[in-house]
Amino acid sequence: MKKGIFNGEKKPVVTIIMDGIGYTERKEGNAIAAAFTPTLDMLWEKYPKFMLKAHGTAVGLPSDDDMGNSEVGHNALGSGQVFAQGSKLVSNAIESEKIFASDTWKKIVEKGLAGGTVHFLGLFSDGNVHSHIDHLKALVKKIKAEGVKKVRIHTLLDGRDVGETSALEYVLPFEEFLSDLRDESFDVKIASGGGRMVITMDRYDANWAMVEAGWKTHVLGEGRTFASAKEAIETYRAETGKIDQDLPAFVIEENGEPVGKILDGDAVVFYNFRGDRAIEISRAFEEKDLPYFDRVRVPDVFFAGMLEYDGDKHIPSHFLVSPPEISNTMGEFLAKNKVPQFAASETQKYGHVTYFWNGNRSGYFDEEFEEYAEIPSDIVPFEQRPWMQCALITDLLIEKIKSGKFSFLRVNFPNGDMVGHTGDFNAARISVEALDICLARILKAVDEAKGVAIITADHGNADEMYEINKKTGLPSVDSNGKIKSKTSHTLNPVPLYIYDNFYTENYETAEVEAPGLANVAATVVNMLGFDAPEMWEKSLINIK
Repeated sequence: MKKGIFNGEKKPVVTIIMDGIGYTERKEGNAIAAAFTPTLDMLWEKYPKFMLKAHGTAVGLPSDDDMGNSEVGHNALGSGQVFAQGSKLVSNAIESEKIFASDTWKKIVEKGLAGGTVHFLGLFSDGNVHSHIDHLKALVKKIKAEGVKKVRIHTLLDGRDVGETSALEYVLPFEEFLSDLRDESFDVKIASGGGRMVITMDRYDANWAMVEAGWKTHVLGEGRTFASAKEAIETYRAETGKIDQDLPAFVIEENGEPVGKILDGDAVVFYNFRGDRAIEISRAFEEKDLPYFDRVRVPDVFFAGMLEYDGDKHIPSHFLVSPPEISNTMGEFLAKNKVPQFAASETQKYGHVTYFWNGNRSGYFDEEFEEYAEIPSDIVPFEQRPWMQCALITDLLIEKIKSGKFSFLRVNFPNGDMVGHTGDFNAARISVEALDICLARILKAVDEAKGVAIITADHGNADEMYEINKKTGLPSVDSNGKIKSKTSHTLNPVPLYIYDNFYTENYETAEVEAPGLANVAATVVNMLGFDAPEMWEKSLINIK
């Protein structure tokens, strides 16, 4: 054990997560750059800073084309480690057969054995961004082995993460795969499909008409009919000249009837592992009152996702693969070493500074040394109150700093992310300004306590509020000339500032190649006087 930076004295380390505050030099559409932020500007100019990778492989996602999110971000921040997420997680669960031991899988099988059809719906390729066809094949093989007699596949054509006209390269071998499985006791067919940018896979509430089109196609069996997926693809390609992602919907029929309507008593598995384009169709199957379109008929089915697509709202209710099993987290380490900890946020991100921070674990490690506080979020659209509850979080944090009770305090301010998701540029700018005011108050309290603050984020969002045309580099516009709002997370790094006015002679910043969110945990425990566990990513500081 080292002395840490405080020479053995009990002083606080305060970690502030500015949710959705990424960094880019681009000014257009950047609500952070547009905001009046004297505190953030001061941190940028005067204090040590790092740019942390907060997406892709740095947080356990399959590729660096995968944007980060709050769940995997807080997993990395709180554990100091990078765990397999998304595609890797699913592949591991299939290989170990854990996926087939889950209660969700057993319920799917139960529906099939009771005479229902098991439907598999998802992106039909090996692009490995949203889904992988090998996952689908493994599920279909296993469902046959379980004794289920009837299975239908609903294929969303890719042409985006794979070759733009490669659909038949997946459909034809898959039809052979199904043919080899098909026998007197196993009825399996492709039932419907269409381009991923035309049906089903909308995101961020951008175009619910896509979901409606998917519902009519997969559930109601309505639309233009064909004898096979091959015929549909070849016909549409000849008629329209469109690439796979834009091909219209199709329904497969036999004897004048759709082969795969979704009916009462069936089970439906959405086999995408990435969440952004899976949430809306999940809601369509699960929500009693859906305001976006008339579903006409809502079958009583058991619906499951491959993963939980929204950790805040728990969408969907049932999923096949649980989040990664994470051990040796910072919270557990500090609790074992009897270091008093405090964690707080408002409802929107409370689970992130507790459950996800602690490795997808509910409750306390040691209640004697931990205190958590949740401030209820406003129940109004966030663009209407872009400051959210940042003042109340700040009041509470300052109170806890002044108490002198806690050595490590962490909070999450959701503003940049939750308001960023609304696509409202001005609201996002105001949300960042509100956050900046709160930071100034917190840093004053940190100074009064002779403590240190680490200010960082879990991923970007408010840093890019406009869709950018990749060819021109300019903001994209719609048919009316209006700039298109971007409501998703970004692939930008996030800043990390070390705010310290007292102890800089006791340490130096470390040379860390490609630092990421997982480097934060070791930094915190080093400051507090502990050697970081060997399995953690390196600290951003070296104690002198």
